[in-house]
Amino acid sequence: MKGALFSLLGGLCITMQGIFNARMSDEIGGWHTTSIVHLVAFSISFLIYMKVRDKKGKSFKTVPFLYLIGGTFGVVVVFSELTAIHMIGPASAIAVLLVAQIGTAFVIESKGLFGEKKVPVTFQQGLGITMMLLGVILFQL
Repeated sequence: MKGALFSLLGGLCITMQGIFNARMSDEIGGWHTTSIVHLVAFSISFLIYMKVRDKKGKSFKTVPFLYLIGGTFGVVVVFSELTAIHMIGPASAIAVLLVAQIGTAFVIESKGLFGEKKVPVTFQQGLGITMMLLGVILFQL
């Protein structure tokens, strides 16, 4: 239940962030917006880290480099989403983003990539992904 609530919160926030970022980029441009967004996020994260200090900072040495650069995906996410919102509008951009996100997660889980537990694909899951994709296509018409 807690995981679903965090997912709901994340979904609400990513939508609001995308719209706010698109409006900010109207004034200062896409790359400036992306830089400001990440600077603010870093500052907030760092302040929370300084407050929490769970003594796990030394664990960075055990994390594979590939996972340490995971934050770079955030740069692509922010810039791509704000650009898509400008081009096709918030609802369409978020619909495509969500299907891409679910599809990618589905492939990662079904293949057991990046240390995820391999989950067998069921007919219902395949049908669900197909229906979502068709829904996004219909939504675009």
